[in-house]
Amino acid sequence: MSDKVEVVVGTLIYRQGAYILDKFLANQKEIQRECPSSELVLATNEIDFVADLERAISDYGLKGRVITYDTVKPDYARSAIWNVACGREALRQYVLTQTDAQYLLSVDADIVCEPSIVKILKKKIHGYDVVFSGSPIRGYGVGLCGAGCMMVSRDTLKKVKFRCIEFKNGDVMFEDNMLEMDLFKLGAKVRKGLFLHCSHYKNKTEARHVAPQPTGVYRALTTASFFRYLLIRSSIVVNRNIPWRLKTLVDELRGETW
Repeated sequence: MSDKVEVVVGTLIYRQGAYILDKFLANQKEIQRECPSSELVLATNEIDFVADLERAISDYGLKGRVITYDTVKPDYARSAIWNVACGREALRQYVLTQTDAQYLLSVDADIVCEPSIVKILKKKIHGYDVVFSGSPIRGYGVGLCGAGCMMVSRDTLKKVKFRCIEFKNGDVMFEDNMLEMDLFKLGAKVRKGLFLHCSHYKNKTEARHVAPQPTGVYRALTTASFFRYLLIRSSIVVNRNIPWRLKTLVDELRGETW
């Protein structure tokens, strides 16, 4: 297997959410067979989980490692979104400071993708800075803007940071919301679509599946960068996550639940 790392597959992980760890690692083994220049990096803030994760990576014969990070948040913060934002930021910094990789491929630990994911998304990102590939969201429909399955170029990683906002009323702006806003302000070229076969697991056995397909007029309009930017900026003004509320409402009306 080549030692050169072109793509870091970065994944946040914690014990409670690692219910398909074996499926996930087996999938990563398939991905590395298809793309030997990829490396799996698991980021956790649970220090007592590190040894188990390192053993699992070794057992599957994966090129990979485990990194740890601290969750830094304001005193008033209560949301778990800070763990996610800080973990994604740790992965971003790892790519930039510890590797020469040209891409960060963000894949959540409860998602299994087709083995050719790297090849497909490298093709899709050509001419772009970021590619979001849609996946089923637990509870509500299919999302095209989340960081659960996303490829970002190295140059773009240098210009953004993963961050979130928690309002005093308890509402939050997710780290991918803030990323979308920052990408728009940068003038980054962003591509969104349903490019992959992937499965999002609710538990060890139940999953929702999505296949490559045209985005459709509705999704294209509602996920357009300018429209999303306006919604996110408005959300910050009123201290409410408007994009999430609209999505959950529309998906419920359309019957797109888990």
